[in-house]
Amino acid sequence: MDASGQGKLLVVTGLEKSYSAKVLSEVDLSIGAGEVHALVGENGAGKSTLAGIVAGLVKPDGGHMNLNGRPYAPRNRRDAESSGIRLVMQELNLIGNLTLAESLFFDRLPHRLGWINYNRLNEQARPLLDQVGLGELDPTRLVSSLGVGQQQLIEIAVGLSRRCDLLILDEPTAALTDPEIDRLFAQIVRLKANGVGMIYISHRLEEVQRVADRISVLRDGQLVFTRRPSETSLEEIVRWMVGRELGSVVRQRPARSGGAVALRVRGLRAGPAVQDVSFEARYGEILGFAGLMGSGRTETMRALYGADRREAGQIFLRGSDVPAKIRTPSDAVRRGLALLTENRKEQGLLLPMAVRANISLSHLGSISRWGGWVQTAVEQAVALRWIQNLRIRCASAEQPAVELSGGNQQKVVIAKWLCRDCEVMIFDEPTRGIDVGAKFEVYRLLADLADKGKAIIIVSSDLKELMASCDRIAVMSAGRLAAVFDRGEWSQDAIMAAALSGYGVNL
Repeated sequence: MDASGQGKLLVVTGLEKSYSAKVLSEVDLSIGAGEVHALVGENGAGKSTLAGIVAGLVKPDGGHMNLNGRPYAPRNRRDAESSGIRLVMQELNLIGNLTLAESLFFDRLPHRLGWINYNRLNEQARPLLDQVGLGELDPTRLVSSLGVGQQQLIEIAVGLSRRCDLLILDEPTAALTDPEIDRLFAQIVRLKANGVGMIYISHRLEEVQRVADRISVLRDGQLVFTRRPSETSLEEIVRWMVGRELGSVVRQRPARSGGAVALRVRGLRAGPAVQDVSFEARYGEILGFAGLMGSGRTETMRALYGADRREAGQIFLRGSDVPAKIRTPSDAVRRGLALLTENRKEQGLLLPMAVRANISLSHLGSISRWGGWVQTAVEQAVALRWIQNLRIRCASAEQPAVELSGGNQQKVVIAKWLCRDCEVMIFDEPTRGIDVGAKFEVYRLLADLADKGKAIIIVSSDLKELMASCDRIAVMSAGRLAAVFDRGEWSQDAIMAAALSGYGVNL
């Protein structure tokens, strides 16, 4: 940028922020009108803190900002929004018992004499839902009835619904599939044409190169690299992010056939989302589940785990011909099943508790004495081992999980189940919100677990992730299992064709 910052929508100079340690140090950044400026870096690098400062959520310790050529120092989020800055956060910020329409227009409900005009509200909501690919949903439906991916699209629709000068998108595609990402990018092109500047934060480097006009890398709170996509490569971006060579970000898993059947599911039904699903998972293999948002991937895993009510179907474990009685998650855990849920905040963590307590939560029996007293030294040693193995960035094992970045929270959830050492491990979006270096470590861990004889199931919106990591890929479509591909048989086109088959679309 030029020294004066002329022609820039937002100019950030010398920004500083510290908590228990320095989070941002002398950061200079600029965003032009109609420009998408991508911000990448490892978890804990300071990306979300920087976004929070610009959006009025966090007070900086030093530095200053100019917006449209004038000094800018928002007192809070409302102050930032009144200045034309909108933030779509990585973590869901919706209220479950509101309708979709109420969520979209929460602060500007149409009313007269204090009475809300719901007919008008719902009519206003329909084009916004259609804009993000949710046009088939009833605006009166409750937010709590949606999956994480659909809720993420509602968050994006809220951001897109308001006129703004600067839009901050923090991991907007973390729970989206390729068609939903394409739809979002079409909206980004529209906003750019209208002169809206954007800060785009993402760990998905391929999409960053696709959508960004400039890319900046934060490492340990410092801005270390800014380039145009045409001036750099994925390998160079990764090198600046992590400060070391990683090799291939996703390593192709060698083909293997797997061992005996560890889990057999027959005729599983659970509401409209899961219709007569049958499959097998084997010891020593990684089985992936692909499909569009709402195809029933997550619902299938929750039903077999006992987290959602099962209407029909049988589950067999360890090659047995006798169905296992799994009615609750506690039953599943006792029988050697683990489920890493896609919603880590609500279903995976006890946020106020220490990292140490969260990691040991699934395996308290092994670290407790007679009478249920936890052996703190043993618990501490177990937690430190997994903190080191997964490179969890935290001040100590005693730091509350709520204070960690989203990606590091996800790694704590993964550590919790790796600590349990279950025979069948189900990972729903295991790398959601995790940086490229941490993804590499998670892929390696999952491969190591399969090599040690575990049966691994991965549910993911990222086809490249599944194709690189899995031995077989099952594809869900409209609540049914549309196809199962062995390694060497699949292609991205074949998987997408199977994913669309249940909706009457033929490719």
